[in-house]
Amino acid sequence: MGRLFGTDGVRGIVNESMTPELAMKVAQATCTWFGKGKVLVGRDVRYGGDMLVNAVSAGLLSAGCEVYYAGLVPTPALQYAVPRLGYDLGIMVTASHNPPPYNGVKVIGSNGVELPRESEREIEEIFFNERFVRVPFNLVKGWKEEKRVLETYVKGILKEVDDSLIKKKEFKVVVDGANSVGSLATPVVLRALGVKVLCVNCNLDPSFPGREPEPTPTSLTDTSAMAVAAGADLIVAHDADADRAIIGDDRGEIYWGDRSGSLLTYFLSRKYPHLPRRTFTGVSSSHFVVEGFLKEKGIEVRWTPVGSVVISHTLIKEGGISGFEENGGFINPVHHPVRDGAMTAASFLEMMAIEGKKASELFSELPKAYAKKGKVPRPEKLNLEKLYEELSSTYSSCEQWRIDGLKVVCEDFWFLVRPSGTEPVLRIMVETRDPRTLDETYRNVEATVLKYLQGTP
Repeated sequence: MGRLFGTDGVRGIVNESMTPELAMKVAQATCTWFGKGKVLVGRDVRYGGDMLVNAVSAGLLSAGCEVYYAGLVPTPALQYAVPRLGYDLGIMVTASHNPPPYNGVKVIGSNGVELPRESEREIEEIFFNERFVRVPFNLVKGWKEEKRVLETYVKGILKEVDDSLIKKKEFKVVVDGANSVGSLATPVVLRALGVKVLCVNCNLDPSFPGREPEPTPTSLTDTSAMAVAAGADLIVAHDADADRAIIGDDRGEIYWGDRSGSLLTYFLSRKYPHLPRRTFTGVSSSHFVVEGFLKEKGIEVRWTPVGSVVISHTLIKEGGISGFEENGGFINPVHHPVRDGAMTAASFLEMMAIEGKKASELFSELPKAYAKKGKVPRPEKLNLEKLYEELSSTYSSCEQWRIDGLKVVCEDFWFLVRPSGTEPVLRIMVETRDPRTLDETYRNVEATVLKYLQGTP
């Protein structure tokens, strides 16, 4: 992570660490770095969105860029529209899955993908040295609206799936929009595919009254119960900017994204046989499920640092079938090389239709493994290397990866400890082959971390 950009954009608590001054300067630095151009700006439903959009627009206009406002849109819709509607850059005001007090800024390149890390570093250098361009008064551009984004995005998804086959199945799907912008796109896409959509948490509300913005098996308990009661074939649950889709089956069981990502990767390998038979996934994905399933199908698994930015750019550079994350982010590069919640939903329905199987039947084909995830507060001054050394010595007999944080892979369990790039916490992920040992294994790892933190001055 850089001095300004985290795992995915710049984020903070509204009017505390994420101020209008900060947003304006990020936009100024971005326009200065690029050198003028047309910028498409959008936002999700979060608190402070209008304030930050206006600050971003002011910064862009000050440095000589033209601003086109798309309004409330999912992040993948804005990303899809940038190259197809002729924009040079995009800026999305969102904090993705973070809690309600957070908001942030994502910078999107002319190809519709978040900027690579090296470009983020160049913008940071301009930002911290305040080398902003300010154009003369007569060169300050105006602000215009861009109303074609959602329509362009929906059409782009529909052309990538077999709509006639999906329509024949007459699926019933519960869509949980997280009270945000996923509610504006995914139901539209699915209804165009002949799906009966039952919309949960689809009223727009920045307080996220239905559930927390991050879709997880825990946060989706009520949604799952509603889906079972309604006899739904599938559950699709988004985060606040709808680039993620966590999937639940016809029995109401909710699955992490590395499970749905593995199934979709195998499906796309058959749909697009011309693509290189490899996939890219963050080190936080399941070692047991991903490799256990995909390697048997002849698909190479490439592990990356956590974050869709890294996965997208690696996929673009090296080529492959897909990229995915355990948090529900899935990338179909034939559609657009970014994670996309509505595209994930449509692809999963296409897979069900072609395979002629229920979602529960598809998930039953995966190796069994049981995951638990948590987080602990991260001190401002923390020697991560010493923490990793402590964990390494405790589990010295196991394989150890240092791709991002510390991942320890043992015969019957693995765990990952890494600093979050979006919140001041340490994330702990544990997975076991035996559900009876999951809680104990998690407690042991967490205890080692907490013991070290308690001894930190």
